[in-house]
Amino acid sequence: MERKILIVDDEADIREILQFNLENAGFSVQCASSAEEALEVLGPEHALILLDVMMGGMSGFSMAEVLRNERGSKVPIIFLTAKSSENDLLTGFSAGGDDYIPKPFSIHEVIARVKAVLRRFAPVEEKLPDMLEYGRLKIDLATKMVYVDGQKVMFSKKEYEVLSLLASNPGKIYSREDLINELWKDAPYVLDRTVDVHIARIRSKLGVCKGYLTNRSGFGYIFNQAD
Repeated sequence: MERKILIVDDEADIREILQFNLENAGFSVQCASSAEEALEVLGPEHALILLDVMMGGMSGFSMAEVLRNERGSKVPIIFLTAKSSENDLLTGFSAGGDDYIPKPFSIHEVIARVKAVLRRFAPVEEKLPDMLEYGRLKIDLATKMVYVDGQKVMFSKKEYEVLSLLASNPGKIYSREDLINELWKDAPYVLDRTVDVHIARIRSKLGVCKGYLTNRSGFGYIFNQAD
């Protein structure tokens, strides 16, 4: 299910950057340019708030206190701020924040933190499964092992990461750039060919299940639930 994020920041450039990248990561996004506006539009459909602290009018800390103390809202809040002293961190958590990301931030870090907080606050029935099962293919997310027809198949760390990412999002197309940004973000000078080689190795090891992993010419790679 697509999760909806509310971005609250009075800087248009930051809102646009966050919205573009979060939507590319599969989230639905709504933006507000002030805490006052955010309090008006916030609804039960919002799964998380990315909240700037230093804004004109009501601050992010004050908005969080209103949500927690006056409205009784439990929606997760991640603060985004240039203030990163220990006292600021304590103030943020005391106001009801669930995480704290200092500016300037890495967009990859923001996405990772968003996913981590959503996972932590997901209702039991929405938590990600420990096992992905597609016919003769099973991927154990807890032990990071892959089985084909009940037999364990050994993958390198990066091969497993590619396979598990695609299999966790069946039907979603990932371009080579998407995969590089998601899985090789800390490695310099990764070529498109690197992705192709990993995909070829994965398909070879999957054997009878290789049909799950296909290429949409001109678009990228996709995991199909039926081979």
